[in-house]
Amino acid sequence: MTSPEKPVVDRQEQGPGSDARAATEAALFEAFGGVRGMVETTVPGLVFVAFYTVKRDIHLAAIAALGLSLVLGVARLVSRDTLKHAFSGVFGVAFGAVFAMMSGDAKNFYLPGMLYTLGLAVAYIVTALAGFPLLGVILGPLFKENLSWRTRNPGRKAAYTKASWAWGLILLAKSAILFPLYWWGDATQLGWVKVALGIPPMLLSVYLTWIFLAKAPAPIDVFAEMEAAEAAEREKAQA
Repeated sequence: MTSPEKPVVDRQEQGPGSDARAATEAALFEAFGGVRGMVETTVPGLVFVAFYTVKRDIHLAAIAALGLSLVLGVARLVSRDTLKHAFSGVFGVAFGAVFAMMSGDAKNFYLPGMLYTLGLAVAYIVTALAGFPLLGVILGPLFKENLSWRTRNPGRKAAYTKASWAWGLILLAKSAILFPLYWWGDATQLGWVKVALGIPPMLLSVYLTWIFLAKAPAPIDVFAEMEAAEAAEREKAQA
């Protein structure tokens, strides 16, 4: 026999707070590619450093990493996943592979990604300081709120600002570890440390973003507002 408390628990689990958390999880998954995206950005670097550690051949390591990245990109296309996740990793690995082969320095395979990480860290921090947090620009369209959070939803603006600070500081800390290794370490040391720092910082950043946004006010659906306004105009014209 069904327990009388069961329906009450179900209603609580399906309440507005649960809906907000589910929407936040979906938006973060779409924006950052989920666990699969994190793995795809880390595995090619792992392949590169593994091949280079064993063979000490920059060209072989770069071709192996690029080949794997292409396979992962094609797999996303076959599964009809978002194109930006399919191609962003391929382009990043290709850029690093070409840079390493042309320079003859295996450490340069990682330099484009390191510069991107540093630039992104600075962008998160600067935009948070300017009151226009980058994370709100990235996630706003996914929540159908666009930039309405800037002037109409101060609670969400504060959450986006906190989350942008979190991303900026975490990525800055990652850069502070990697760049000294690039300057003074060898390619193998840099490679293994970069692989180790691939997923954990991003998981921490995504988790903190989820915490901040799940506690923030609900987004303002500007698309629904526009549709309602258009419907009202049509009714007024037909009256």
